[in-house]
Amino acid sequence: MAVRRRLDESGDAGQRTGLDVDVQQFLDEGFVVLRGAVDPAVTAACADLLWAETGFDRDDPTTWTQPVVWVGDMAQPPFAEAASAPAVVAALDAVVGPGRWVPRRSLGSFPLRFPHREEPDDAGWHIEGSYLPQGRKTYHANVCSKDRALLLLFLFTDVDDADAPTRVRIGSHLDIPRVLAPYGEDGVSIFRAAQKIDAASAHRPLAWATGSAGDVFVCHPAAA
Repeated sequence: MAVRRRLDESGDAGQRTGLDVDVQQFLDEGFVVLRGAVDPAVTAACADLLWAETGFDRDDPTTWTQPVVWVGDMAQPPFAEAASAPAVVAALDAVVGPGRWVPRRSLGSFPLRFPHREEPDDAGWHIEGSYLPQGRKTYHANVCSKDRALLLLFLFTDVDDADAPTRVRIGSHLDIPRVLAPYGEDGVSIFRAAQKIDAASAHRPLAWATGSAGDVFVCHPAAA
C-alpha cells in the first residue's frame, strides 16, 4: 500500500535549508527540498505576475472560473532571479556538477490550481518532457535525459494538502530508466510512455510538494 507523505516533513523527507544539499538523499529518494531558497520579495513579485496572467482577482474567489490555468514560460526579471538564487545554484552544482548545466533566465510552465466544482483531467502520472524532436508535436524523454538536468518545482505561494500539491513517488527515478531504455537515444513521447511509467512506479510511497513561498523542490529528471 502506498504511503502518503508531505515533502515538508522533518527527518528523511528531503528537507534542506540554505546551501546544505544532501546528495545521497537525492540519489536515494529522487529529490531534495530547499526551504526558503528564494527571497520573499522575489517570490511575491513572481506571484503578482502569475496572478496577472490568470486574469483572476486574487481577493475575489468568484472570479476563479477555472479549476486550473496553465501559464507558459515566464521570463520577467523576478523569475530569472528565482532561477539563479544562490541556494538553487548550489543545489545544481551539488547534484549535477559545476559547469555541467546551463543557467535558466526563465521558468517553464505553471499549473495554477483553484477550488472548483469541476475536476481537471491533467493529474495523471508522468515525467517531464525534455526535448521536441523535429516534426513531432509532443515532448520526448530518453534514458540519458537529453536536454534536461533536473526538474525544479518552485513554490510562489504557500501550499498545503488542500491546495492540490504536486505529488512525487519517492524513489521512482530508479524505476523509470527501465521504461525509457528500450526507446534508445530517440526516446519516446511522455504521453505515450505515461501508462508504463505509472505501472513501473506504482509501488512507491507518495510525497506531496507542500511548503512555503520561496521553497524549491530539486527533483531527478526521471522522478514520476
